[in-house]
Amino acid sequence: MPIKVSNDLPATSILESENIFVMPEKRALVQDIRPLKIVILNLMPKKIETETQLLRLLGNSPLQVDIELLQMVTHRSKNTSQYHLTTFYKTFDQIKDKKFDGMIVTGAPVELLEFEEVDYFDELTKVFDWAKKNVYSTMYICWGAQAGLYHNYNIKKYPLPKKLSGIYEHTILNSKHPLMRGFDDKFLVPHSRHTGVKREEVERVKGLEILAMSKEAGVSIICHKNGREFYLLGHCEYDRDTLAQEYFRDLKKGLNPEIPYNYFPNNDTTKMPKMIWRSHASLLYQNWLNYYLYQQTPYDLENLKKMYL
Repeated sequence: MPIKVSNDLPATSILESENIFVMPEKRALVQDIRPLKIVILNLMPKKIETETQLLRLLGNSPLQVDIELLQMVTHRSKNTSQYHLTTFYKTFDQIKDKKFDGMIVTGAPVELLEFEEVDYFDELTKVFDWAKKNVYSTMYICWGAQAGLYHNYNIKKYPLPKKLSGIYEHTILNSKHPLMRGFDDKFLVPHSRHTGVKREEVERVKGLEILAMSKEAGVSIICHKNGREFYLLGHCEYDRDTLAQEYFRDLKKGLNPEIPYNYFPNNDTTKMPKMIWRSHASLLYQNWLNYYLYQQTPYDLENLKKMYL
């Protein structure tokens, strides 16, 4: 799929080197089709890395996608330049009058804080409420998923005995669900978090369905049965070396982290981790784009006002 992005976005050159079709704005303007419109609310500190990871997955289908990047104005990023944010990111006030086929809400390294202690949580919940009327389908990732479940359904997050970090095997609970179409019975997903949600609390909410579980990582993929919300507790978008970067960062800080599970060959941190989750990650995003955005979103996005959650 050609991804339409700003002409000078740093991710563009990286993705083009991987033979992923990235379409600059000036070329997209002369094409007579309606692309899928997706807004990415990027809460991760290293925003350029996260942009690249998500665009790589969104670029693996024949559909054209128009990307907007969104930031929280109530939070000042310490790891991304103000120039990058000003040049490539919009604020909520700048996009709140638009309609979108899809939205992606990333994770954020704030799990150990109560939701209300996060400096941008009020602004974030305004975006969540806005999305119900202005976005057809939203995909929430990791802490973003926990925040969405908490705000939308009062499902709490709970601290884990130790940080969950590694590549974990998952089992599909509903193989006939369109998001899981084409998946193997078992598939792998990276996780990196300190908290989780309880299965029984999710199952008590009418309309929610757990699509995938992991023996070690617990609840992993949740959907609303109407296709308007998906909650991913893992990080299938992660690059080969993302968990390694986190591990060595924590090691340098003296946090004595455990070696990520099922990640380094023979637990040898000098060896390159194997990429063993990319195919299912690509399939998941293709299924979301195809079955929930391309096939179900109204052609005229103004009709979303008739489809409130």
